[in-house]
Amino acid sequence: MHAVSGGEVAGILVAVFWAILVSFLAVALVRLAQTLRATTKLVADVTDQAVPLLADASAAVRSAQTQIDRVDAIASDVQEVTSNASALSTTVASTFGGPLVKVAAFGYGVRRALAGRKADVPVKEPGRTVIVGRTVPAARRKNRGK
Repeated sequence: MHAVSGGEVAGILVAVFWAILVSFLAVALVRLAQTLRATTKLVADVTDQAVPLLADASAAVRSAQTQIDRVDAIASDVQEVTSNASALSTTVASTFGGPLVKVAAFGYGVRRALAGRKADVPVKEPGRTVIVGRTVPAARRKNRGK
């Protein structure tokens, strides 16, 4: 038989090492390919589900914008009605307020005058007079309870 030299043993060892290395790389590449296929399927599934969701979200945003436009129109109408009502109340108050107060005061004075003449009794002055914005002096406050 033939004796194996040191160079041949080294060559066999290198060949075995490369065979093991290629086997490990082949297994890693196969697993990487499986992972890429699974990732591709996952991305496709997510895309299939996301497209309808995005369409629904877009429709919801459009609907919300329509509602906001309606609320804005209603708010501007309410503001216009409020300003019109304010102007109307100011006009009514300035037109009728002063004359109505004068008529009421005149009517009150006439009633008091007629009541005093009919009964021939002097008209009694009221016990208190209220003046808006004034405070009662301390001396008068003490006598209030009496």
